[in-house]
This record gives sequence, C-alpha cells and structure tokens, in this order.
Amino acid sequence: MQLDLGPQTDEVIRIVTGVRDGQLDDPTPCEGTPVAGMLDHLMGLSLAFRMGAEKTPLDGGASASASALDPSWRSELPARLDALAAAWRDPIAWEGFATVGGASLPAPAMGGVALNEVLLHGWDLAVATGQEYRPDPASVEACLALVTEMNEPGNEELRNGQFGPVVPVPPSAPSLDRLLGLAGRSPSWPSR
Repeated sequence: MQLDLGPQTDEVIRIVTGVRDGQLDDPTPCEGTPVAGMLDHLMGLSLAFRMGAEKTPLDGGASASASALDPSWRSELPARLDALAAAWRDPIAWEGFATVGGASLPAPAMGGVALNEVLLHGWDLAVATGQEYRPDPASVEACLALVTEMNEPGNEELRNGQFGPVVPVPPSAPSLDRLLGLAGRSPSWPSR
C-alpha cells in the first residue's frame, strides 16, 4: 500500500513555522527531550527516511539533541519534510526493502513507520508549543492501524524501544487519541 506523506508533512511544516525561539527549551511529551531536541530529531528522521525511500541508506540514526540542532532549522526542516514526502511519492520507494537507521523492512512497512514518526513527533511539537494540531485524517488511520498491529501479542519486539508504556484511552475516543495512547502518549498532555 502506497501512502502519501505530503498532507502530514505539510501539517508538521505549519507547526514548525509556529515555533518561537523562546520555546526551544520547553519540554515535550518525550521525557527529557526539549523542543529543540524534537526539532533536531525531526531534522534527522526526515533525512534518514528520505534516503531510505531513495534506497541510499544513511549511516546512523536520528538524534534528539537540543545542542545539535542545526541553526538553519527554520528553513532546512521544512525543505527536508517536503523532500521526504516527494521521495515516498516515487513508486520505486515502495518496492523491495528500505533501510533506515540500520533497520531493513519491506518498503511499505518502512513508509508507514516514516509517516508514523512524522505524525507523532508533529503532535509532540504542536502540544509542546501550544499549537492546534490538525493531522491528516488518512494518515491518522494508517498510523493507528500500524501501531495497533505493533501492540498485538507476539509483536512486543516491534514495539520495544519505539514507545513508552501504553496510556489507556477509551475505545470510543477519536482515532488520534487512540493512536497517541498506543504510542505511550497521554492525549491530554501536559495534564497527567
């Protein structure tokens, strides 16, 4: 299944442009990762998953270090997110395997992981900076299906290290809230 990452990367670009300099040290839902660290992580993952789509894997993973944030992030991150979406629009990206951060997966699975990373960390950045988050509904549904499968018995190895403990969310909650809970995030962050 081919996904279009563009509607979701566009939303994250909107969030990125709304980040104020005075918010860079503010906390995010990812414990120990301030806004600047989340921006650094988005910079790295957007490049790594683009390279995975292009079948030219990048050595190493995406850091989440506030001190490593590229000073040109305001222009560079939107460009990287656009390039990420463009790379996954190429049908070849969805063929065979894709390698990101040393992990190889069937390309459709890696494309889903890329979308999930952008969507979840976009939410992290939005709530940390007090912005309304309007994720792409089709992306939310695709990510919910992926993370639900990762939480099925027998898939613990897939989930380990990816997310914190599941946060209980009512089954009648909106899809985004259910996705957040399965990914170890409280939909009502920062109130716990």
